[in-house]
Formats: sequence, structure tokens, C-alpha cells
Amino acid sequence: MSSSFGFKTLVPCAAAVAAVVGAAAPVHAQQYPAKVVRVIVPFAPGGGSDISARRFSAKLTSVLGQQFVVDNRGGAAGLIGMELTAKSPPDGYTIMIMSGSFSATSATRQPAFDPINTIVPIVEFGITPFILTVHPSVPVKSTKELIALARSRPGDLTYANTGIGGFTHLATEYFSSVAKIRMVGVPYKSTGAGMADLLSGQVPIICGSLLPVVPHLKTGKLRGLGVSTVKRWYSLPDLPAISETLPGFDVVLWFGAMAPRGTPQPIIDRLNGAINDILKMDDVKSSLEREGMQATGGPPDAFGKRIRTDYERWSKVIKEAKLEIK
Repeated sequence: MSSSFGFKTLVPCAAAVAAVVGAAAPVHAQQYPAKVVRVIVPFAPGGGSDISARRFSAKLTSVLGQQFVVDNRGGAAGLIGMELTAKSPPDGYTIMIMSGSFSATSATRQPAFDPINTIVPIVEFGITPFILTVHPSVPVKSTKELIALARSRPGDLTYANTGIGGFTHLATEYFSSVAKIRMVGVPYKSTGAGMADLLSGQVPIICGSLLPVVPHLKTGKLRGLGVSTVKRWYSLPDLPAISETLPGFDVVLWFGAMAPRGTPQPIIDRLNGAINDILKMDDVKSSLEREGMQATGGPPDAFGKRIRTDYERWSKVIKEAKLEIK
């Protein structure tokens, strides 16, 4: 007896299977998230990454209907949280919110788990400058005066950073290299973690992210000397750019969300779309503007390009400036 299940039957069956498989991804994305999402922050509470993570986690909870819970895993300039992210199941239920320290730490530490290739971009939130900041006990009121003081006391001044090889460490060492000065770094788990010693004057200098520093500039507890962007920043128009003293100096701090490599693209796209929508909300826009962050958003690929460009740039800076990251 001959079978009637031949080539003509296989073609429509194959087409039906393809249609089902093709439809599965968007259906999966539509059902996401179905449970709590862990949001890893590779720094201690209180810094720029933590502040951004809490804002966007609350909004994602509201928009997507499931809890997005911040999990601070500070230490080793962000490496502890980065490795935890890279090795988490790529199912969309672990994401990471971090600053440009991601590229800096990847370039300086070059860890075995290769974060540049094992963690993928979701979306950039925005960009902001660092602020070269001192405690009022430091007898300077400008970048030029700080450079002169540091040259007169080589190796005597101390500055706070977010870990050896992290972004604040790298940015400050870059500044020191360009200014031809030498200061001693004191590592903390985040800008927020170092704030107590900064406010007491125990560690009187930081090239820190804008979010945790600005409130203390307004009260006079800290003094801003300059912003790290090539031009003055819109929210601090009276604060000079460091480049006005050191021509060409330009360091931009970004914040964004990432996920373990292998996270389904439809989930990446759903999160990307949700965060882009959040960035358009009036209350979010006004908060970011008030805090001095320029919202960016955009597709994952654009954020990925920023990450890799920064990585290549910092790798070049480390080599050219002969920075020793121990």
C-alpha cells in the first residue's frame, strides 16, 4: 500500500511549522515578564548607577506589571556584579543597570569572563558629565588652582574612586596624567559609599558622577571646580569645563541597561521599547533635566556602539598615558 504522505503534503506542513515557530518569539515577548525581574547594580547604594536603577526599576514595574527589584552587588570596580550578570540565565529575568564604568572596568581589568562579549546592550538612558569636586577645606576654587596645589604637593592629595580600574579611577588618573600631577586614589564600592569621607574632608577630592554630587554643591558642603565634558553643561552653566584649563579634555558618563548574552532578542526589544517610552514621560524628562542628565534612549545597537567605542578609547588611554592599574 503506497503512502499518500508525500512531498506535496510536507510543503504545507513545513510552512505551518515555520509559521508557529516564527510566531512564538513575539508571543513570548508579549507574555514577558511573568515573574519578578532582578536588576543588578554593580555598586553600593547611593551612587549614580543605583539612583538610575531605582528610578527606572520603579517605572518598569509600573509599565510592565511585574516587580523589577534592585540588587546591589558592589565591589572590585563593578566586576562582582558584572560577572554575576554575565553568568546568570539569559532568560530576561536578570538585567543589569550600570554606568560607563562597564567599559572602563572591562578595559582595565580584562577579566576572564569577557564582559564586553558576554553582556549585551538593552538601551542607554542618558549621558552626564563628571564633576571635579573638592571639600571646602581644600584651598582651591578652580581646576587651575587644584593643579597648582597638586604640583606643589606631589602624592600628598587623596581622591575617592569607585574601585581600582573603575570609571572614576580611570577618569581621575586620566585627568592627573593630562595635568601632569600625582594624587593617591582611595577606592570605595560606589560614589555614594565614599560620600561620607568626602563630606568630612577625610578624602577631599572626587571626580564624581553628577547625580550624587550636585545636591552637596548647592548646600556648600562641597565645591565644584569643573565638568568633564568638552563644553559647559546645561544644568551647571556657571561651572567651567575642565577643557577650559586642559584643552581637549572630554569624559562623558553614560547610564544604561544590559543583559546576559543569549537573552532572547524579543525580550531585549520589549525592554528597549518600554524604557524608550519611559524616557518620554513628562515626570521622567523633568527629573532627568533637573538632575543634569541628558536623556538619549535609542536602539540596542546604538548603545552597543557607545560601549565598544568607550572600551577602545579607554584601552588606548591606558596605554598612551601609561596608567598602572594594579
